[in-house]
Amino acid sequence: MAAETLASEGLGGVTGTARVVVVGGGQAGLAAGYHLRRAGLDFVILDAQAEPGGAWTHGWDSLRLFSPARHSSLPGWPMPPYQGPGYPTAGHVVDYLAAYEKRYELPILRSETVTAVSRAGTGLRVSTDTGTWAAEAVISATGTWWRPFLPLMPGGFTGRRLHTVDYRSPKEFAGQDVVVVGGGNSGAQIAADLVGVANLTWVTRRPPRYLPDDIDGKALFDVATRRRQAIETGRPDTAGVAGLGDIVAVPPVRETRDAGLLDPRPMFARLDSDGPAWTDGSGCRADAIIWCTGFRPALGHLAPLRLRTTHGRIPTAGTRVVAEPRLHLLGYGDWTGPASATLIGVGMTARAAVADIKATLDIGG
Repeated sequence: MAAETLASEGLGGVTGTARVVVVGGGQAGLAAGYHLRRAGLDFVILDAQAEPGGAWTHGWDSLRLFSPARHSSLPGWPMPPYQGPGYPTAGHVVDYLAAYEKRYELPILRSETVTAVSRAGTGLRVSTDTGTWAAEAVISATGTWWRPFLPLMPGGFTGRRLHTVDYRSPKEFAGQDVVVVGGGNSGAQIAADLVGVANLTWVTRRPPRYLPDDIDGKALFDVATRRRQAIETGRPDTAGVAGLGDIVAVPPVRETRDAGLLDPRPMFARLDSDGPAWTDGSGCRADAIIWCTGFRPALGHLAPLRLRTTHGRIPTAGTRVVAEPRLHLLGYGDWTGPASATLIGVGMTARAAVADIKATLDIGG
């Protein structure tokens, strides 16, 4: 059924129609757009950001990929080689994503914040801060950057509290006492960034688990893919990337680690007014605490569909939502496809999602 017909089936006040609406114009949304274009489906991508690049435009200054450009590409067009030293910078990724959407003439509406997705007639209503779209299918590709997770911690700390999303450069912390909390990639990279600039205390819940030094993003994608294949064929779960470790030893992390400058303390018990305190009675002063404690999927716009279970997860079959088969979730990590939150991994999952959508729409007419 054409999206225009849906507008007459309970979607009054519609300002736009498309057979497929993609929510989010970052790397997952662009991968979806590429495959939707190839499938010949009418679609639009709605993106809350004013500029291309998705979450990559908001990372810290020294943020880099885990892999060479040739192993960090979206479907159809390889990322151009990075001419500088080391792996590509976040700025190089942003330039690539901006050129990618132009290359494939993807229909992206920017500064268009989706506030709700709801059922209406035989289709879905996508409400934004400027209007309403009628769609036969929706791909949610909003990622996790916009929903940082901050743990509850007792105490009355009076210094600065930041999350990974707030960190930009070590310069603003020069000479300060800074506590970085988190034993994953962002925690290790930001801690390494601050070494020699701030008085650093790195805190992790367990001893850091570094992946082998020769592991990069391409290898991680292969590991994640093998895990999904094992699960799908009934073989033992290999634990995937989590079985290898938590931290990719990118050059800055490797150098500071090997120099003995990344020596974490265990997690503290509380936050006093001037800084963390441990159960053994020790403590340290802190001007700022940077919580590198991860993210949650940004799915608030799906609340009207009432899809979450008691465990907080939306059940899916592949990318398709079980309770609402007109909706697909793309790019939220292994939950919605092996390595689907990565540049190299999202293309395969996007292709499968679009193939499923096309088959369903063809059956529906």
